[in-house]
Amino acid sequence: MAAKSGSDELAIDLAARAGWMYYLGGMTQDHIARELGISRQRAQRLVARAVADGLIGVRLNHPISACLELERALKSRFGLTLARVAPSLPEGMDPVKSVAPIAAKEIERVLSNSDELVVSLGTGRTLRQVVDEMPVLDFPKHKLVSLIGNAAQDGSATVYQVIMRLADRVGARHFPLALPLHARDEADRDFHLGLRHVQTALKLARECDIAFVGIGDVSETAPMIIDGFVDKPGIDALLARGAVGEIVGWAFDGDGKYLQGGSNALINGVRAGTAGTPVVCIAAGESKFKALGAALKGQLISGLITDETCARYLLA
Repeated sequence: MAAKSGSDELAIDLAARAGWMYYLGGMTQDHIARELGISRQRAQRLVARAVADGLIGVRLNHPISACLELERALKSRFGLTLARVAPSLPEGMDPVKSVAPIAAKEIERVLSNSDELVVSLGTGRTLRQVVDEMPVLDFPKHKLVSLIGNAAQDGSATVYQVIMRLADRVGARHFPLALPLHARDEADRDFHLGLRHVQTALKLARECDIAFVGIGDVSETAPMIIDGFVDKPGIDALLARGAVGEIVGWAFDGDGKYLQGGSNALINGVRAGTAGTPVVCIAAGESKFKALGAALKGQLISGLITDETCARYLLA
């Protein structure tokens, strides 16, 4: 097969991007034309080509060259073993809609491994959207395990718990931590973590083959305060100690160092990557910029799935 010329490759990239905007972003052809600086007629042809050439269906099947360049740059700059960059959607649209199909495809790739794997998972809005993008698969040999408890301070469980949802999609055994995220005190924590079924899950989580997590900011509008996992005094205490982000509830500072004591000492769960496990973070959106920058600086994550806007910010 003859190699594609530079102009052919650019045309394919543009068609893939137009198809992504149309089918995933729900944009009209007029809107796509304005975003790409082309005529409406050309936008229409590009969307048609994206489908005809199999560049896009439910998922993007053609890797856009600009995204590939960003992936290479992220891996080089931050020493990542994995980087995936999704095409950004226009301003005002939820960036997770772009990232979720790419992340779902990566999780599917991992689960397609012929070996029996233990995969640990965080929770949250982003991971929930990722799991919703997963196809129905049959991987009963794998084990899925939660990294943290999923109950708030009032005892209610979060609707963004993902392990049971993913297990249902892929047919794998799963080991949730049916505990509150934070214990009331150290004695309460020790009791929870000493339960036999919890010990089984914790051992799996510590010895897992790979972890998939989201990342949260630390602020008065952060998801963990909205969802009732931490109250305002708890957030204020974290901010006073320099916290800028959290991964599965464990707060860290601007240098990417986990805080000692405080709420971190009361978490019912396992910190991602404690035994050198690959930790893949799935995140996009301006609210994640500061936390992601710190996590990369402190090497808290070894893989990143994000969008172009976030990737360019981190590389700037």
